Amino acid sequence: MIIDRVRREELRNKIMTADEAAMFIKDGMIMATSGFTPSGYPKAVPLALAKRAENGEKLNLTIITGASVGDELDGALSRTGVMVRRYPYQTNKSSRDAINAGKIMYQDMHLSHVAQFINYGFLGKINVAVIEALAITEEGGIIPTTSVGISPQAVKNADIVIVEINTTQPMELEGMHDIYITENPPQRKPIPIINPGDRIGTPYIPCDPQKIVAIVECDIKDNVRPLGAIDEDSKKISGHIIEFLEHEVKMGRLPKNLLPLQSGVGSVANAVLGGLTESKFENLTCYTEVIQDSMLDLIDAGKVTVASGCSLTPSEEGLKRLHENMKHYAKYCILRPLEISNHPEVARRLGVIAMNTAIEFDIYGHVNSTNIMGSRMMNGLGGSGDFTRNAYLSIFTTVSTAKGGDISSVVPMVSHVDHTEHDVSIVVTEQGLADLRNTSPTERAKRIIEKCVHPDYKPMLKDYFERASKGKFKHEPHIINEALSFHGRFMETGTMKIK
Repeated sequence: MIIDRVRREELRNKIMTADEAAMFIKDGMIMATSGFTPSGYPKAVPLALAKRAENGEKLNLTIITGASVGDELDGALSRTGVMVRRYPYQTNKSSRDAINAGKIMYQDMHLSHVAQFINYGFLGKINVAVIEALAITEEGGIIPTTSVGISPQAVKNADIVIVEINTTQPMELEGMHDIYITENPPQRKPIPIINPGDRIGTPYIPCDPQKIVAIVECDIKDNVRPLGAIDEDSKKISGHIIEFLEHEVKMGRLPKNLLPLQSGVGSVANAVLGGLTESKFENLTCYTEVIQDSMLDLIDAGKVTVASGCSLTPSEEGLKRLHENMKHYAKYCILRPLEISNHPEVARRLGVIAMNTAIEFDIYGHVNSTNIMGSRMMNGLGGSGDFTRNAYLSIFTTVSTAKGGDISSVVPMVSHVDHTEHDVSIVVTEQGLADLRNTSPTERAKRIIEKCVHPDYKPMLKDYFERASKGKFKHEPHIINEALSFHGRFMETGTMKIK
């Protein structure tokens, strides 16, 4: 039972089953939940909602989370048609398929915008917040589990709150969180973080106990994603970045322990960060969104002194390791609300080195992070834009080819733009690294083609650029009716190569 985790005695009479709690949620409501990539999200209540739909009840909901969540929420509510509108990021196949089929209206957002958009009322009135918790304090405060996300704003703005106490989450998580909530303009004050390890808030989410209408016990673990093995291409990308960082230190543009590191989600990002375990860098700090397996490696190697993030996002193997050694990792990790972990003001003040993954980039340095072939949503922008524009250095990585070599990840013009040439400092593939600082568009193009493009596509991109440069306008030359020809060729023939 969860009696001991519900420390406010008067709330213990709110303990009920997930099916009973789910009945507080009605058709047409806006539901905001905990959860971030995919950790610390509610599981029992969403599954109960899906069951109601499976039994024939009409139940359409707008779902707002911090970022991606597990299949018990995104998957179950997509497959049953419960989720009809979604903000701001997802990685679930069922939800992705429904989005691309036009069955779910999806707004892909900068993650740092979500909390304040909730506070401003831009996303509508939050009817109910469903929050996974470790425990409830004597004051009624909610102690989060493996992520914070938008939970503070969800609780603050919701009419009612449903709490899922997850008994699989270790109590050693208590004290890891630092909850700080900003005011709306014009009352907003500077966020007082000067160093990545600064604590400025409370270890729980403030909550009016009268708002809590249901408390549910849950014993379902986070449905974490596997991380791919660190392959040779990822090692090469990591090696290029480490060599670049070493050069920046030598030139006096970075301190010996670098500046706070930010790394996006996924296998390549995990591998890039993991490469630092064998580097000469020490006393590293991290100010990021997700704390993945490679961060645990860096902590174990004695390389990291503090890792500030929004969630613990391990693989299945990493989750086991994390649970077995939570007391150890809690000494180094701080979990903050999404609004703080991704705040542009803080990222710029700290001088974050941002490392994120691209689907593709073009010869002038524009980056597509979200839409395959321009139209097919993959996951979403996530927090990459929060950090990229405000970073000391903004780095994007990708392997140079995909689909067995039939797709070049470097193209004449990206099919969708998430990050413009003005925000991107460095692009890296396994082929090499292109430093785009202090370059004109044509200088960028030459550097990217030379350093980053796979040999199979280098002659094609050189030819395109040379012919485009013969046109009337020389600043950022394109051949408009050929700019997307690589994509068109793939859609028609199954390869970007000229047969």
